[in-house]
Amino acid sequence: MELLTHWLGNAPDFAVPFALAALGLIITERAGVLALGAEGLMLVGALAGVGLQLTLGLSGLSLGASMLAAAAVSLLFALMVLVLRINQVIAGLALVFFCQGLTGLLGTVLGWTNRPVSGLQAVELWPLSELPLVGKVFVQNPVVFLTLLIFIAVVWLLQATQTGLRLRAVGENPQAADAAGISVLGYRLAAIVLGAALIGLAGGYVAVLSTKMWIADMMGGRGWIAVSLVIFARWSPWRALAGALLFGSIEALIPQLAAAGVRLPQYFVLMTPYAVTLLVMVWVAQASHPSRSQPGALGEPFIREERR
Repeated sequence: MELLTHWLGNAPDFAVPFALAALGLIITERAGVLALGAEGLMLVGALAGVGLQLTLGLSGLSLGASMLAAAAVSLLFALMVLVLRINQVIAGLALVFFCQGLTGLLGTVLGWTNRPVSGLQAVELWPLSELPLVGKVFVQNPVVFLTLLIFIAVVWLLQATQTGLRLRAVGENPQAADAAGISVLGYRLAAIVLGAALIGLAGGYVAVLSTKMWIADMMGGRGWIAVSLVIFARWSPWRALAGALLFGSIEALIPQLAAAGVRLPQYFVLMTPYAVTLLVMVWVAQASHPSRSQPGALGEPFIREERR
């Protein structure tokens, strides 16, 4: 029972980075921009969050710095795919490699590597925190509870507002949206920046609130798992949240089994999240019409003079 209690209590902490990163990707891809740079943007957010806390000691603003830094770097990606019309797959991969090198260099030069930070204190949702077995689920850092509010806000934005309707129209048929007077490049730019801010928040969460230090390439593939989550969720925020809880629960179970004395091969444990990712991708591929919910113009550059 103690193992189960600790596992349930730690699962949200592991799930939040996946959820936020996947949500940021969904916003960007709903506008028709294929986003594969989550791993790199999470590293940028992680470094910026830790760096601000180490230099200024401002715990409450460190995650804001993560969002701003990732949003700023995403402008480079926007330049490549919106203005220069570079292939979006190549641009996304290039962004990951650029961010990996940049963060590794800055982290070493500025002396931020392996330096602990204080993070944020946990808060309790009383009286839910007093419930047996599941009480620890309601004792989390503030960002865990904020994540649910962010999901509600994004779903409302996409489904219940004119702005969300226009953004989805840009992703489905940019030529028709342009004919209706919608700024296709403007909405795509806004989606890239907003999505990157949420992805940066996910990276800042890992560094500032979970690991509480900066380590080069510390994301360990979380960004790529978030990319697979978007496909698994078929671009639905609530399905992405459910998938994030699944992956978070798997990651949270590994240290709990080790603490309980269960002996597992080290490399088997390390590959478990990625093996689950492969199984999920196979399941999606076998499902009927897996791309039915995919934005119609995903990955296609917009050229105003061209019409389908």
